Amino acid sequence: MAEELSEIRKRMQWFINEVVIPDEPVLGGDDEDAAGAVAEQLKRRAKDEGLWALGHPAEIGGGGLAFLDFVLLNEIIGRSHWGQLAVGSLSMQDSIMLHRYGNDAQQQRWLDPLVAGDIYPSVGLTEPEVAGSDPTLMEATAVLDGDQWVINAHKWFTSGANRAAFTTCFAITEPDADRHAKFSAIIVPTDTPGYEITRVVPTMGHTGGGHCEVNYRDVRVPADHLLGRRGEGFVVAQKRLGPGRIFHCMRWLGQAQRAFELMCERAKTRRSHGSTLAEKGEIQRYIAESAAEIQAARLMTLDAARVLDAGGEARTEISLIKFWGARMLHNVIDRAIQVHGALGVTGDTPLEFMYREARYARIYDGPDEVHRMVVARRLVRDPVNGVPWA
Repeated sequence: MAEELSEIRKRMQWFINEVVIPDEPVLGGDDEDAAGAVAEQLKRRAKDEGLWALGHPAEIGGGGLAFLDFVLLNEIIGRSHWGQLAVGSLSMQDSIMLHRYGNDAQQQRWLDPLVAGDIYPSVGLTEPEVAGSDPTLMEATAVLDGDQWVINAHKWFTSGANRAAFTTCFAITEPDADRHAKFSAIIVPTDTPGYEITRVVPTMGHTGGGHCEVNYRDVRVPADHLLGRRGEGFVVAQKRLGPGRIFHCMRWLGQAQRAFELMCERAKTRRSHGSTLAEKGEIQRYIAESAAEIQAARLMTLDAARVLDAGGEARTEISLIKFWGARMLHNVIDRAIQVHGALGVTGDTPLEFMYREARYARIYDGPDEVHRMVVARRLVRDPVNGVPWA
């Protein structure tokens, strides 16, 4: 299996480096029609190359790669911001969520087209009026009226809602329950009356980045659109977020490695004050520290993946890599920009885009402060056995 994975990684590296990355200017350009056409070409090419949806379970039409194997593959996919889109892993968490919690009707309607990349999902968790870092504060409500859920909510950062076939909306259905058992997950087709995309929120250089503000005004969906059981929304969300954070951290490693390679290449070829940048002590420090931070984050992430794969909760390990990986990503890209000088902040290299994207990493799927708090609380309670590697 090790040889097979090695071969898959080599083929994926070729596909991302030689096929996807050359198309990045179009994929990230202002012409949405051209970007969409190129994305479809890349998806067909990935399927032809046997690189499509490799981490999805085999029983739902995916490649069936083991969790740890796909974690390793994700580092390569992450070299390009559009890697997930190109190779079909963009829908992986939502497909597994449907596979695990969905009823027969939900799976028949949504799973096949999700895995095939014919439709896209979105998730409605974050609300502008309350802190997104504490989902128990959400104010969205869903009331059962006969055989229909009636949903009223104000969400934002429902990423991809403007192209998604459905949103998994999290809303309070059990107002008198414990705070972690108050809300449920409900599948809402995006063409349902009352589901209104108010705007695509402009973010850090993007006017159409897909982070949508959505109002639910007496949205009615059938009762069987409940995903999982009533009051199980927190469990559904956490089961989705845990592996997702590991996948994020591995993709960040791919981005950091690409920035590192660009930094080294620039240092070897750029001359200043009588020698190449690579001969300067300060630039050598940038390179050495970046290599150390990348490798430390890689080993921490793989360890978190190992614990989760073995059935452990891995909560401390995942929180550690979430804030450490985000910091590493920023540091490495920042140094790469510095080595490139003025060129690094232009659109002539991918670094300025990577830098902007890296800033999001400290916020989404839980801000750094919350993850540090999780780690600290556990270690204060038990500083010996609470250490993951003890």
